[in-house]
Amino acid sequence: MVYISSWQEYQEAAEALYEKSPNTARYCVKWRAADGKLVLKITDNTTVSKTFDSRAFLLINRVRIQCLKFKTSSSVFLNRFEALNLSLMQKMTNRQAKLKPGPSQIDTPHTAEQDRSSTPVPGTSGVSSGGVKKKKPKKKK
Repeated sequence: MVYISSWQEYQEAAEALYEKSPNTARYCVKWRAADGKLVLKITDNTTVSKTFDSRAFLLINRVRIQCLKFKTSSSVFLNRFEALNLSLMQKMTNRQAKLKPGPSQIDTPHTAEQDRSSTPVPGTSGVSSGGVKKKKPKKKK
């Protein structure tokens, strides 16, 4: 487990490792408060490398565990770390990044009636409001 010193190398290798084995990859983020260091680690339990032994005419599977680590105490890497987290989480949830609205969506004028038409009117659905009953007032004697 050697620490990678370059952020760009770590990010590319981490994303490639996850894409290679998404079911077995693990991603760990650790903050060491005593040292003031952020440690990132991504690993997969089984990376199989296949080699062919020509003398015995056999295909040999060698299991090698791959572990990538990055350590920093600089606050410069926080934005990069956030971008890597977002990228890995999108891959883990199998979702695409939301696109920002284009110029065609911004230029269309909206009226107040269009905005109100999508707002539900209270009491129109069959669901009671909040499920809370009012207390009955006490009877006078």
